[in-house]
Amino acid sequence: ISTADEGQNMDDEDTFKILISTDIHLGYLEKDAIRGSDSFHTLKEILECAKENQVDLILLGGDLFHENKPSRRCLHSCITMLREYCMGDSPVTFNILSDQTINFNTTQFPWVNYQDENLNISIPVFSIHGNHDDPTGAEGLCALDLLSASGLVNHFGHSHSVERIEISPILLQKGSTKLALYGLGSIPDERLYRMFVNKQVTMLRPKEDQDNWFNLFAIHQNRCVLKHE
Repeated sequence: ISTADEGQNMDDEDTFKILISTDIHLGYLEKDAIRGSDSFHTLKEILECAKENQVDLILLGGDLFHENKPSRRCLHSCITMLREYCMGDSPVTFNILSDQTINFNTTQFPWVNYQDENLNISIPVFSIHGNHDDPTGAEGLCALDLLSASGLVNHFGHSHSVERIEISPILLQKGSTKLALYGLGSIPDERLYRMFVNKQVTMLRPKEDQDNWFNLFAIHQNRCVLKHE
């Protein structure tokens, strides 16, 4: 992603390199003798690709886990791979300009992990939750919140209200390129539909230079494909 002039080199300091992945479903059929390791191999290949291509960030579109309460083996494998591939000395070359206490509102550490002085992050991972790994219970927690609290993943797009949704983007800048990253974790389709119809969903925009931002929206919902005869 680049909002720089077309004549500039696409590999220069103004270009975001983002690896987008979704629906990895870690832990799917993990007890199966043949397919038990498939989902873990998938995540490893994704992380290897990200490291090999020196991406700026990884964007996950939900359902990293197949179940809301993944097994210990599943969590252990995920944490191990994220630590192996996403931590290191490679510098992160983009900045966040938005209010991070709003962007990352599900943790007691409301700032992006690569800016934490106690962590050494080389590839930041940003993720919304899906319908399989959605937050549940009185605390409204999911496995992504465990990864977020441990500093391995930046969980965003979690709406706490069931009446109105206000989506505030993460504002990223690399060189002259400005990226507004919107996120909305999975919500029951009927509820979200009613909220859109009743105009209860608001997407905020940057206060300055609104036309200079590239907008990217990560959402995890079912979609309807209309077929015309």
